Amino acid sequence: MSYKVIKSDCRIFLKDNFKELKPIDLTFLDPPFNQNKNYALHNDDLPEKDYWKMMDDVCKSIFKITSAGGAIYFMQREKNTEFVLRCLKKAKWTFQNLIIWKKKTSAVPCSKKYGKHYQVIAFATKGEKARVFNKLRISPPLPANYKFERENGIFVTDIWDDIRELTSGYLAGDEALRNENGERFHKQQAPISLLLRIILSSSNIGDTVFDPFAGTGTTLTVANQLNRQTIGIELDPRNIKCIENRLSEVRDTDNILKFHKYYQCTKNLKQIWDIQEEIEKVPVDSCSLFNF
Repeated sequence: MSYKVIKSDCRIFLKDNFKELKPIDLTFLDPPFNQNKNYALHNDDLPEKDYWKMMDDVCKSIFKITSAGGAIYFMQREKNTEFVLRCLKKAKWTFQNLIIWKKKTSAVPCSKKYGKHYQVIAFATKGEKARVFNKLRISPPLPANYKFERENGIFVTDIWDDIRELTSGYLAGDEALRNENGERFHKQQAPISLLLRIILSSSNIGDTVFDPFAGTGTTLTVANQLNRQTIGIELDPRNIKCIENRLSEVRDTDNILKFHKYYQCTKNLKQIWDIQEEIEKVPVDSCSLFNF
């Protein structure tokens, strides 16, 4: 499948060049959280009003280029849930689910309220019904009080407590991209398993998947292996080079085949996940890099 990496600020590109994008079927929106993180080309400490104005504009622009029934997954901090839902509503998206991504590592302690242990992912569609929604079944470990193995797994719900985040330090494992000195290349890197679930749930083979804040390219890496067309927008040249490297040769830690058995009870898995015996290497010259 084809993919494009567009070098631009997504706010500018979506406003001025949106007609150049084909209809989008699924968007993963994982923007900087405005937590004063050290991004090379982005101010992550905007006044709150300006930040949410930016998010309003991005959600509206994506809505315009999305196919009828297409989906968006908007990930944010739990404390911003109200603002996320407001953004989607203002942009005319139809809210479907609020997914709770429960972290597997220790909760963040708070002095005068409960510790924080999850992020939210708002799932919404363009129109009342999703054009595509594949009901995934998974095979998680059997709880301690269960005596018998499940024959058909269990349906995925709106609580995702089986996907490990790429935390700091050794717990991030081999999947986390690292510099030559061993430090994390990008501390906000999303895990492969998270994007695998989203893309399998809300797209079919041949659909177009979009990531306006592409970062290290996890969305593109997964979508390409699942035979979806994919488009990413990224401003930082270092991140773009990282994306090109990940797509030119799939790392063992990026190979999604290791998760196939986990979803084997899904009724239509063969139709939405076309398995190849070996992940094909994508030549570098097949990657379209556009500069705007």
